Amino acid sequence: MRSTRPDLMAAVWRKSTYSDGGGGDCLELADDIPGTVPVRDSKNPSGPTLLFPTAAWGAFVTGIRGGD
Repeated sequence: MRSTRPDLMAAVWRKSTYSDGGGGDCLELADDIPGTVPVRDSKNPSGPTLLFPTAAWGAFVTGIRGGD
């Protein structure tokens, strides 16, 4: 089965709450894509985007918050 890549042209991007705002290493993500969390480098918004299933991203964030 082949999956379809979501159209990200209308995505609303936001910086991670852990970004320091100083122009350093920042992630942006879009919350408005059903079933998927797109993540990109804020310094290179036209560069590659990683797509995570919503559940996998949730598990990642939970692990980070828990110190894993």
